[in-house]
Amino acid sequence: MEKILNEFKTLDRKKVVDLLLNNAIYIVLLILVGVIISMDKSFLSMKNFTFIITQASTRTILALGVAGLLVLAGTDLSVGRMVGLAAVVSASLLQSPDYARRIFPELPQLAIIIPILLCIVLTTLASTINGVIIAKFHVTPFIATLGMQLVIYGVASLYYDAVGASPIAGLDPKFTKFAQGSLNIGPIGIPYLVIYAAITVLVVWFIWNKTILGKNMFAVGGNPEAAAVSGVSITKTIILVSVIAGILYGFAGCLEVARTGSATNNLGNGYELDAIAACVVGGVSFSGGVGSIAGIVTGVFIFQVINYGLAYVNVSPYIQYIIKGLIIIIAVAIDTRKYIKKK
Repeated sequence: MEKILNEFKTLDRKKVVDLLLNNAIYIVLLILVGVIISMDKSFLSMKNFTFIITQASTRTILALGVAGLLVLAGTDLSVGRMVGLAAVVSASLLQSPDYARRIFPELPQLAIIIPILLCIVLTTLASTINGVIIAKFHVTPFIATLGMQLVIYGVASLYYDAVGASPIAGLDPKFTKFAQGSLNIGPIGIPYLVIYAAITVLVVWFIWNKTILGKNMFAVGGNPEAAAVSGVSITKTIILVSVIAGILYGFAGCLEVARTGSATNNLGNGYELDAIAACVVGGVSFSGGVGSIAGIVTGVFIFQVINYGLAYVNVSPYIQYIIKGLIIIIAVAIDTRKYIKKK
């Protein structure tokens, strides 16, 4: 009897250890939030909550684009630079007609949809090239997207230098309102950015859960050999998911510049790390085949709370880098542990 009780105690101990290890990232994040609140209780305010969800909106759109590639057991390091490209192009074409330092003074005032669509085309083209290189030439996603990151940054910087090499400001009020405005329902104001993010979440959820592409994406990410045997086109799936990612990058880049009110060629730098980290924190596996929309949204929100909170209590930017780096390492380590355990 004593032997059986000891076995149960050992089993319970293992369960507790597994539970703690599998949820270590959430425990760490909760501790961080607790520390932030203890340092400044004013952090818990509706104003700050609104700031957080507004900033999280564009990050959510970016994370949804990256997440599809992670589900395919890939990644994308060019995300931030695509945001920068979309930002400088859309900002240069959507300056106010009466702005004294307008880059293209002879350009008629454009409907905001035209530059936005142009930027989406540019980022979708770049992302599609990534997909083709990965699917057709079997280049590792890390290397393919790292190379594209440099190419896109070079292109954006050349364009930025050509139009003056100074922050592009004086944006058309219609364009800034497109991102900074809010829908007022009685005393409640819902930021437009939150609405755009919510619509994007619904569209991507539908693609992931209700379409053949979504099913194929999880099949390829989970077991590409079995997917190929069952008739799934791995090449087509990777390219289509890359196209969707490119569309989301371009849209998010335009929203981000409209939100901030100005653009440089460095806007978006590092956004890819935040997006990837948020996805992994939200349960998207680097090993492929695992992920949910709800998890991604939760991951983005948690990561944005940490980002905003650390800045709010005046933590050094260098320490913020260290903390975010550790979060990424812990999240990936936990994901790898789960994968090895399954194997």
